[in-house]
Amino acid sequence: MKTTLLFIFIISLLVSSYTLQAEVLDKIAAVVDDDVILEGELDSEVSTIMQRIKASNTQVPPDFILRKQVLEKMIIDKLQRQLADRAGIKVTEEMLNNSAADIAQRNNMNIEQFKAELEGQGISYKNFLENMRNEIIINQLRAREIGGRIKVTDQEVEHAMETQEKIGDEDVQYHLGHILIAVKEGASASEIDKAQNRAQELVTKLRAGQDFTEAAMGESSDSNALKGGDLGWRKKEDIPTLFVDSIATMSQGIVAEPIRSPSGFHIIKMLEIKGSATGTHMVTKTKVRHILIKTNELVDDNEAKKRLLVLKARIADGDDFSALARAHSDDKGSALKGGLLDWVGPGDLVKPFEETMEKLAIKELSEPVQTQFGWHLIQVLERENKDNSQEYKKNLVRDAIRKRKIEEETELWLRRLRDEAFVEIYNP
Repeated sequence: MKTTLLFIFIISLLVSSYTLQAEVLDKIAAVVDDDVILEGELDSEVSTIMQRIKASNTQVPPDFILRKQVLEKMIIDKLQRQLADRAGIKVTEEMLNNSAADIAQRNNMNIEQFKAELEGQGISYKNFLENMRNEIIINQLRAREIGGRIKVTDQEVEHAMETQEKIGDEDVQYHLGHILIAVKEGASASEIDKAQNRAQELVTKLRAGQDFTEAAMGESSDSNALKGGDLGWRKKEDIPTLFVDSIATMSQGIVAEPIRSPSGFHIIKMLEIKGSATGTHMVTKTKVRHILIKTNELVDDNEAKKRLLVLKARIADGDDFSALARAHSDDKGSALKGGLLDWVGPGDLVKPFEETMEKLAIKELSEPVQTQFGWHLIQVLERENKDNSQEYKKNLVRDAIRKRKIEEETELWLRRLRDEAFVEIYNP
């Protein structure tokens, strides 16, 4: 009897120990709506971010501050993934593998070399793919939720260019640091006062010499907090509208007074200023023509290529390209003009067509080239360099205004998403 009781007692201790261990392993760091973030996930992400900070030769903030910032980032990511799941946004394995292959190619590596490079940096390929999947999904979600609402009018572009010309600083670039002391939507007057006082105290400390990077990592609610609040180099049109008046009077090293917005109180520091002349922007324009054969139930890839090779041989023997294009090309718009696409610039045509076109000498005929439209026979008629400076500047200004609007709208959207969610944190 005593032996039996002792055995039961030992078994109960083992079960209790196993249960306790399981609880420790599965401890919840935060509940985010209908999902959770586990301590193990948080530890792994903190380790990754810490390695990144060390690699940038930046002082790592205290552990409790780093964990708080990383957990907040994970909460925001989790909320966006949940929203993306509800919207049915998916990334297939094929899309993921193709994206990874593109990244490897841009780094002059094949996929096996790229995997080895990641492993050498202590990053598993599986985790890399999962992080990339998360990034692609979130980018698609933001494009859906925000991108479609952003419009840039010709009047805005013209006004921005006129303003640049008047103040004469179109070539000036600003390197800014940013800290956000967040205020939730519907905050009480006392909560707003508390945030404002906190921002003012931080400005005082920064002006007294506190390191801006460490302060941003420890205090900022902005998505750039873990980068030390670094907004990078920007021209004036790239800078959030909210900050433009302040930077006009700032010199290098200056910390501005807190700036109020619906998101909270912003603190900016002018890290550096430099001039960067854009000069003349030349672009190569190409006058090109083609014959297109589309594939269908009756014409497969081999048949399309065969037809183009016959046409190429006829042109080489003296037949007129224009006449053959009118008679045989499936691109009816250009066929009426003898296959002429007129003058085109970089990015005007699909990549396989443009890459082939760029390698052709004047009057040279290409081999059959496949694009998503079918198979092409290409001939370059002329090339010339043109001054594209005005159009180039317009496009830069338009892109900058759009980017700025997206940033401003994203900040508000993320803050609203966070404020409206149910989040419970368990001692990060």
